[in-house]
Amino acid sequence: MSYNSKATEADWRYPKSALYTAGHLDVASPAGHQIYWEEHGNPQGEPVLFVHGGPGGGTAAFMARYFDPKRYRIVLFDQRGCGKSKPSAADDDARPALTDNTTAHLIADMNKLREARGITGKMHVFGGSWGSTLSLAYAIAHPGNVASLILRGIFLCRRKDIDFFYQGNAATFENNPEDTRLAGTYMFFPEAWADFVRVIPEAERGDMVAAYDRIFSATPANDAALQRQIAAARAWSVWEGLTSYLAQDVSDTGKFADAKFAKAFARIENHYFMNGAFLGGSGGEANRVNNYLLENVAALKEIPVHIVHGRFDVVCPVFQADELVAALKRTGHTRIDYRRTPAGHSMTERENCLALTDIMDGLPAL
Repeated sequence: MSYNSKATEADWRYPKSALYTAGHLDVASPAGHQIYWEEHGNPQGEPVLFVHGGPGGGTAAFMARYFDPKRYRIVLFDQRGCGKSKPSAADDDARPALTDNTTAHLIADMNKLREARGITGKMHVFGGSWGSTLSLAYAIAHPGNVASLILRGIFLCRRKDIDFFYQGNAATFENNPEDTRLAGTYMFFPEAWADFVRVIPEAERGDMVAAYDRIFSATPANDAALQRQIAAARAWSVWEGLTSYLAQDVSDTGKFADAKFAKAFARIENHYFMNGAFLGGSGGEANRVNNYLLENVAALKEIPVHIVHGRFDVVCPVFQADELVAALKRTGHTRIDYRRTPAGHSMTERENCLALTDIMDGLPAL
């Protein structure tokens, strides 16, 4: 019997909960974005804003299970362009969903959601992977709104972090697939890597993110071109899905192979990664080498920071968490709880799930 590292029903401390209210918030941008939100738990409890990954991953009701529903007021929301938010990057024409879709817009949306839901005091901000990126960026911009940061799978979104996952040995793969001179996730998942690389013509593999961008940015002239876009989106999405666990059934790609999910997920991720996640308010090629988060961690000095990072995470390797902790300590930050788990990347890895729930149960009351 093979080992599977995903959390089972027996591992969850809290049961599935029914949402008690939900809706769409018009964030009043020219592109007409409406973000979907829902709440679980105690309407009078300590507010927790759940910041999902991707970007483009969206939320699901099970994400409320990390929190004691008697203690916490749990707010889930889908960021622009994904999940149940409108317009969707899963539409054949993704341009409306990607218009006015930057980190600055998402940070503003988080504040608008706070206001719309009547959250006036400090809140816990809980995010993993890209959710850790956006949570850090939000807390840097609005430290007074944040009671604590609970982060999983730290993703600093620098060029070297993106290249580790998406570039690897792609440029030399065709002639020498065993070339391991450059470090990368490909070294651990060679079969999945081959499927991801071979979507791109050999001559274009010197910059895989840019090559995928050319596919996603093109307006399909016919159904064949549209199907090529969908196939590329699936390849991009499945690559992340298959590498997110320490051990899983690789025949089960789940939502990552679903065309609707994959189109939104891949297009939004690529849009952000081509622009250095718009960190610091900038975009474009030059911003891909930004180090915005580490350069601005001094703003977090008064915020307790809790970090859970899988020691065997190859989507966002543990060196990113190590660098964040070191940068925080250089500012004199003393309230850092850093837990390296025997796990991979996903929030549903058993050890990550247990550690995150343990942290939430142990936070001092607001």
